[in-house]
Amino acid sequence: MIDKEIQTEFDQAKKIVFLTGAGVSTASGIPDYRSKGGLYTNDKSNRPAEYYLSADCLRDEPKVFYQYEKKNMYYPDAKPNVIHEKQAEFTQQKDAVVVTQNIDSLYRKADTRNLVEFHGNLYNVYCQKCRKKVDYKDYLTSMYHRNCGGVLRPDIVLYGEGLNESAISKSVNAVSNADLIVIVGTSMRVYPFAGLIDYRSAAAKVLAINEEPLSFAFPFTMIKENAVDFFKDLKVNA
Repeated sequence: MIDKEIQTEFDQAKKIVFLTGAGVSTASGIPDYRSKGGLYTNDKSNRPAEYYLSADCLRDEPKVFYQYEKKNMYYPDAKPNVIHEKQAEFTQQKDAVVVTQNIDSLYRKADTRNLVEFHGNLYNVYCQKCRKKVDYKDYLTSMYHRNCGGVLRPDIVLYGEGLNESAISKSVNAVSNADLIVIVGTSMRVYPFAGLIDYRSAAAKVLAINEEPLSFAFPFTMIKENAVDFFKDLKVNA
């Protein structure tokens, strides 16, 4: 059951921002990256897993990059879970924004209205040569653009690349204007995403919902619980 005081905070909040990470999508069958048994810890090669998601790999070994992406990153049949759905409902019924590190498109499937995909979206694919957009299904069939022969890539932020300025601006604006900041499924250790919390208002309340405890140098409420159970019980009162 949701604590009454916590439910009241959601009910009374004027502007909510959800800061979310890979832990939100694990209940949909998509493995996270850094936890034990995650994508990074399961890599059996001598190279760090981050290399396969880097601009260097795409430039120097495009076939290696493509095979890794195709094998490990795409879960087109995955469906949003209750965390995505409840947060999407908040964006539909209240002044709420989701800022996510996730690139799996599940928030879009859940019809999230105010969504900032901080690191892009795997399912937005384009040709590096002619810049035209390509259906991701074509990308999973071939790494080459059938029209011009250029190498295709997903529109995500790779290691070694800069972030999208628009995503940064929208995220900072959402956090700085929020009176309730809800952190879900992320360790908040990966920068620059983790640095977004520094833009919060001094009056904003911060909740963290995670099975692993988080630590900050400012007052916040730590809810050590499975986020699926939490959001299943949470009510959206417009």
